[in-house]
Amino acid sequence: MKHQEASLRVVSASPAPTAADPAEAPPVVDILSAEKVFANGMRGLAPIDLTIRQGEFVSLIGPSGCGKSTLLKLVANLHQPSDGRIAWWRGDFRRVGEAGRRLAFVFQDPTLMPWARVDANVRLPLDLAGVPRAGAAPRVAAALEQVGLGRHGRHYPRQLSGGMRMRVSIARALVTEPNLLLMDEPFGALDEFTRNKLDDDLVQLSWERQLTTVFVTHSIYEAVFLSTRVIVMAANPGRVFHEFAIDEPMPRGDAFRGSARFAELCRGLSAVLTEASIASQRRD
Repeated sequence: MKHQEASLRVVSASPAPTAADPAEAPPVVDILSAEKVFANGMRGLAPIDLTIRQGEFVSLIGPSGCGKSTLLKLVANLHQPSDGRIAWWRGDFRRVGEAGRRLAFVFQDPTLMPWARVDANVRLPLDLAGVPRAGAAPRVAAALEQVGLGRHGRHYPRQLSGGMRMRVSIARALVTEPNLLLMDEPFGALDEFTRNKLDDDLVQLSWERQLTTVFVTHSIYEAVFLSTRVIVMAANPGRVFHEFAIDEPMPRGDAFRGSARFAELCRGLSAVLTEASIASQRRD
C-alpha cells in the first residue's frame, strides 16, 4: 500500500536567511573553458566558462543532446573535462570535504536498494564513509525528518509512492550535510501535482539551508519557479547559449506560480529556448 505524500521540512532553530546579492557571494564552482570530447570522438561540450556562487539555485535547460547532464557530471567530478578545468571553492576536487565543504548528487531515478529499508538506503553514504552506525543514526533520522519521512524509516521502497521514493533519494543526499547539491532532472518522471509539491519544498529547503544547487530540467515552468539563474544551453556541440536571471525573492510558492510575473518570465525563457533549439539545428 502506498502512503500519502509528506512534505520536505526544514529543521532549523536559526532565523531564515536574508536575501544577498549573488554577485557578491564567493564562488563555489568555477568552470574554466572546460570541454568534453568522448572516446568515440563526439564533441559533447564546447569550452564552457561559468561561475556558480554560494547560495545560488542554477538550473540547466536546453534541447536534448545539449550536454546538460554531461556538464552536471563534470561539476560532480563523475566525468573529467577533455580540456580546461573545474575548480571547487577555488581549488581542485580535494577541496571538497575540507572545512565542511561537501557535495551530493541526486540522479534522475531514486536508485534505491529494494531489499533495504528506507533508513538503510539513506545511511548508505555514511556506511561508505565508514561512519559508525551509532553516529549515523541521528543524522539519518534528521535527514528523513527534513524530507517529511520521519515515520517511514522502517518501510521498504516498494511500500512508497514514486514521489516518496524520490524524497528518500534526496534524504540520502542531505544526510551528508552538503553545501553543493547537484540534481539531474529528479522530478521528471513524476505527475504534475507531485512535481509541483516537491518543487515547492525544494525551493524552501534550498533557501533555508542556503544550499548552492545546480539542477537539470526540461521544464520551463520548473526552471523559472526554482531558480535564481537559468543557463540555457544549445547543442552540436553543447554550449552555453544564454544566461537568464530570475530576480524574484525567495522563498516562492503558489502566489508566485500564479502571478503575471511568473507567466512573463516563462514566456521570456520559452523564447530564448526556442532560439537555442534553432541554433542547435543550424549546426547539424
